[in-house]
Amino acid sequence: MEKREVTMSSWSPARNQSPGGLDSYLPRALFLLLLIVAPSAQGVISNPEACQVFQSANGSSVNCYPPAKFSQYLLADTIYLAVEFFNLTELPPDFLQGISNLQELHLSSNRLENLSAKFLLPVPQLKVLDLTRNALIQLPPGLFQFSAALHTLVLKENQLKVLEASWLYGLKALGHLDLSGNHLRMLPPGLLANFTDLHILDLGNNQLETLPSDLLKGPLKLERLHLEGNRLQTLEEGLLAPQPNLQYLFLNDNQLATVAASAFRGLKQLDMLDLSNNSLSSVPKGLWASLGQPGTGRNMTNGFDISHNPWICNQNLDDLYQWLLANKDKMFFRNDTCCAEPKALQGQTLLAVATSYLNSKAGGGDRGDGFEEHRTPLSN
Repeated sequence: MEKREVTMSSWSPARNQSPGGLDSYLPRALFLLLLIVAPSAQGVISNPEACQVFQSANGSSVNCYPPAKFSQYLLADTIYLAVEFFNLTELPPDFLQGISNLQELHLSSNRLENLSAKFLLPVPQLKVLDLTRNALIQLPPGLFQFSAALHTLVLKENQLKVLEASWLYGLKALGHLDLSGNHLRMLPPGLLANFTDLHILDLGNNQLETLPSDLLKGPLKLERLHLEGNRLQTLEEGLLAPQPNLQYLFLNDNQLATVAASAFRGLKQLDMLDLSNNSLSSVPKGLWASLGQPGTGRNMTNGFDISHNPWICNQNLDDLYQWLLANKDKMFFRNDTCCAEPKALQGQTLLAVATSYLNSKAGGGDRGDGFEEHRTPLSN
């Protein structure tokens, strides 16, 4: 079974379209902005030194990227603006003046280091703010005080080492928060306390070693949680409990060695679980009880991955063996999910060992730590 597209980053330009119907994945770059629209022009400006402008009944969508030239003027009906790939370190003070209907702002692939607290004041209807791949080390308090409509905030691949809850005050409608690819080592308590509409949270590829116990107590509708690529060693009891509607959980590429027996309890809608590339050698009994069972929810439709862990294949995995056989059709990378110990089973797939073990158990065979019945290696 191969992993589906759901393993992709939570924010992908190819999954988002401008309000005016513009495919926003076309190369976009700086909007140092403007255009001069000839009276006879319809739709797109083709001059390579001008920003691309797409007009619709909803308003104008503007893409600016090299070799477009900077201009200070924007059409008053602009609802979508992309100013990307220009290595800008700062923006003009009046950058957003005169476009109060703006709904999407994309400033990725620049080198912005600071934003003014009044930066978003002229655009109270803004719904999407993409600041991917800049050099931000902090956000000014009050930045979002007039951004009650903002639904998507992407701060992916910046230089954030710390995060203050006060930086996000004012975001009443936030549904998607992407903080992936920064240098965060810890998160403040109460960070998401007021984000009741949050559906997607991406904290992947940071340096998080622990998570606040109340991290998920604010959101009521979380569906997708990215924690991959951090330094987490333990998945604590109760962390996920406030999110019974969680559908996608990415914990891969951490240092997880311990998972609480009740960690997944109540996650009856979980559609995909990735625990690959961790330090799991065993898991507690009861961990899988609510997952992948017919009639308990979405039945792990998109699958699970527990590959590249140092599994110790003895009777302590009895619970996992039974669950694997019941859900083997949803398992990714079967041939990479292998025993590390005992030596007699080293390199054998967990699924093959589970099958042999449970057959032996049913027949009353020896089930010692070394699986004495396996005098010769099992085949994959």
